[in-house]
Amino acid sequence: MQTDLTDVNTLRTRARKHIEDGAVTAGYSADRTAVLRLLNDALATEIVCVLRYRRHHFMARGIDAKSTADEFLTHSNEELAHADRIAERIVQLGGQPDFAPDGLTGRSHAEYVAGGSLVEMIREDLVAERIAIDSYRELIGYLGELDSTTSHMLKEILAVEEQHADELADLLKDLPA
Repeated sequence: MQTDLTDVNTLRTRARKHIEDGAVTAGYSADRTAVLRLLNDALATEIVCVLRYRRHHFMARGIDAKSTADEFLTHSNEELAHADRIAERIVQLGGQPDFAPDGLTGRSHAEYVAGGSLVEMIREDLVAERIAIDSYRELIGYLGELDSTTSHMLKEILAVEEQHADELADLLKDLPA
């Protein structure tokens, strides 16, 4: 499979002509409006997960609560890093990250469920991770090669979400029902 490469002078001319578009060049073939909407939904999901994990960190009680609370805090910080990466990508694509609190839960794929016991907290976090895993897989499939940078970023985030789900499933095996 051979692709014809654009000559250097054409590349230079195009770069200068549309300099105000930043990272988005003529080669970007995804529907940018749809991608920005989907990324803002992913951003809302990550923020809701940050908040839920933070609450669970502070509310964890009972046997093994300290180590589980520490795990919740670690996951919360990693979800925050995901949110930051997604927000940065939204800006790179010429959009605006939507951090408005009043719309977060409506756009989030995951729910904010407080959970009453340690086991309920772990279960709710695991449900949210499983939702994120499926959401990211679908988004990666949707993007395909149309936006390889966003797809690559989401694949890295997906790997961490899968790790979170595995860790939470292991915690459930170790706790009484």
